[in-house]
Amino acid sequence: MRGAGCGGRVDDGENAVADLRLTELHGSLTDRALNSMNFLNEVSHHYPDAISLAAGRPTEEFFAVDDLHRYLDLFAEHLRSQGYDEPSVRRTIFQYGRTKGIVHDLVARNLAVDEGIHVDPEAIVVTVGCQEAMVLTLRALRADPSDVLLAVSPTYVGITGAARLLDFPVLPVTEDDDLATVVKAARADGLRPRACYVMPDFANPSGLSLDLDARHELLQVAAEQDLLLIEDNPYGLFPAEGVDRLPTLKALDTERRVVYLGSYAKTGLPGARVGYVVADQTVEAPDGTTGLLADELSKLKSMLTVNTSPVAQAVIGGKLLANDFSLVAANRRERELYAANLRAITDGLAARFPAGEISWTVPSGGFFVVVTVPFGVDDVLLEKSAHEYGVLWTPMGHFYDGDTPIHALRLSCSAVTPAQIEAALNRLAALITDQLP
Repeated sequence: MRGAGCGGRVDDGENAVADLRLTELHGSLTDRALNSMNFLNEVSHHYPDAISLAAGRPTEEFFAVDDLHRYLDLFAEHLRSQGYDEPSVRRTIFQYGRTKGIVHDLVARNLAVDEGIHVDPEAIVVTVGCQEAMVLTLRALRADPSDVLLAVSPTYVGITGAARLLDFPVLPVTEDDDLATVVKAARADGLRPRACYVMPDFANPSGLSLDLDARHELLQVAAEQDLLLIEDNPYGLFPAEGVDRLPTLKALDTERRVVYLGSYAKTGLPGARVGYVVADQTVEAPDGTTGLLADELSKLKSMLTVNTSPVAQAVIGGKLLANDFSLVAANRRERELYAANLRAITDGLAARFPAGEISWTVPSGGFFVVVTVPFGVDDVLLEKSAHEYGVLWTPMGHFYDGDTPIHALRLSCSAVTPAQIEAALNRLAALITDQLP
């Protein structure tokens, strides 16, 4: 193909240079949501000696390389027990696999054991982390310029960023809003709300949870308003000490209103990058035939990642097999560690700020505590905190739309030791005290 007329700028009259303008690329590239994770990672990289209360990654204390080999062997033996010969075992683990995944049946058993969710394994698509599950679900739902996604605010930046990539407008639903009212107002404005994204258990970033009555009410509103709920549940296995786990929305769902997003990053192995989506909703084709939403999502996945690494799936499958499909049992040590760290943060804040000028949430589990302060919190203050005080945290502004100053920051308890928590809180207290008017 001749390229003389294909554009580009010329340098010194000789070499064609493919210079690009950011304004000519997709608009999401300048969106705050897409810059958030990169910015926070860069700050951590530039200040390696700062103690991080920002990272939401799981503890590394219980990782063991030998477990990888054990899990792979267990999964291979599982395949043999299902009648696979040796060439088929090798092919299943080493070759490209089916788009929906090779451990979907094991995921279904895990959901039944740990969550009381009973679904056909064919309603499950195994994804490259939960992030891909979000992208697939939103891509399928975004069909018309009037389509909008509702999301409980403050909102996990990953869902906001995924929506931006897909030109899917997001309407925030605050804790003071009535969901039905928000839906009706959007429709009155000519919009079509397709779904509401919610994290009912120890949400990122707020750390807060929905009680059982609120869960039933949310399902009722979804039914009355003919709305899907996208339930994200990365932290549900980590309630604090003495706190009982509540049923997920999907476990309570009798009308297939809930698309359920899951991940083995926090409960299995983050490096495996294995997540999944339960999409058991039926989809009617123009010819009157029906199938599963999961089948439609797998079409999208085939053009995005082709399939999820079978080796990674085999590792996660082996861990499920090793623990009789219960990651509740497999994560007892992690649950105790996170609960103790969460208590250390909230107790530590109470000891350092007894006068009430600073407030914070006291979540019933999960990784996150939100601290409210009487001054604006932004990325500039985070850099100052890292450079001058040696402590990292996350500005809550990353979880809201718009440029309105947010007077709050998020702390994470998951990837630190008790000694690091003490030192980090001392440094944070010094920063906050110095910022007070």
